[in-house]
Amino acid sequence: MTFVVLLIASVAQADGLRSPEGDVVLTVSGNITHTNGDGVARFDRAMLQDLQQATITAATPWFDATHDFSGPLGLAVLEAVGAQGGTLRVVALNDYAATVPAADLRDLGAVLATHLDGQMMSVRDKGPLFLIYPFDDNPDLFDEVYFGRSVWQIARIEVQD
Repeated sequence: MTFVVLLIASVAQADGLRSPEGDVVLTVSGNITHTNGDGVARFDRAMLQDLQQATITAATPWFDATHDFSGPLGLAVLEAVGAQGGTLRVVALNDYAATVPAADLRDLGAVLATHLDGQMMSVRDKGPLFLIYPFDDNPDLFDEVYFGRSVWQIARIEVQD
């Protein structure tokens, strides 16, 4: 099985999230209940690493070979912020945005990849975050619909509905 889950303690705390100590790489806003700023949840790399992690081994249209993509489960990010909406607007550094059903993160095992083949993803290599689906485990996902939802260079997520 190419989808591996590692259990790690969540960064969510009873009264919200801890504040990032490093550079913020992801901001989540909208219909959320756990924040660490003015209505937003900001994450640095360490906070993302503290969430439940997964590795997806998959071939994608963006790379010539099969690769290991690892990072926090999308579900873990939604839980950490107390996401209440059914739709996500996933926005890249260049303002490209895709509408993604929250169910994709909750039910399909999508990962916000921070690492490619064990190496931290840079902006040049589609980082700091890349929404990856388990394409090899579920061939139905190897489709233009999910390719369009696979945003790279993610900067923020807006929880809607």
